[in-house]
Amino acid sequence: MNDESRAILRMIIERRLKSLTDLGLENDEQAPVILDQQSVGRLSRMDAMQRQAMAQETARRRKSEISRLLSTLERVNDEEYGYCAECGEEIPHRRLEIDPCAACCVNCARGS
Repeated sequence: MNDESRAILRMIIERRLKSLTDLGLENDEQAPVILDQQSVGRLSRMDAMQRQAMAQETARRRKSEISRLLSTLERVNDEEYGYCAECGEEIPHRRLEIDPCAACCVNCARGS
């Protein structure tokens, strides 16, 4: 990978990281769901619990994506980006276009 491609990729990753981090900070500021049995009906509590579970899963996925992006950025900085972490072969450009965070070639990702 040449320096220009590396710089573009780094910029894309950093922009995505900032976006996810800002979104996480915004969502973290929301008040937690309070499940007061006396003031809320059963269906309202169930709805609140579902919203809370969905928010927790969204946060988990956001953290996972941030982790993947940080790992990719580290590989870019170490000039290891574009090579399979398992077999060391070059990852096809088309695969990286589909998933820029791909750390393995298709064969290694399949477990072959």
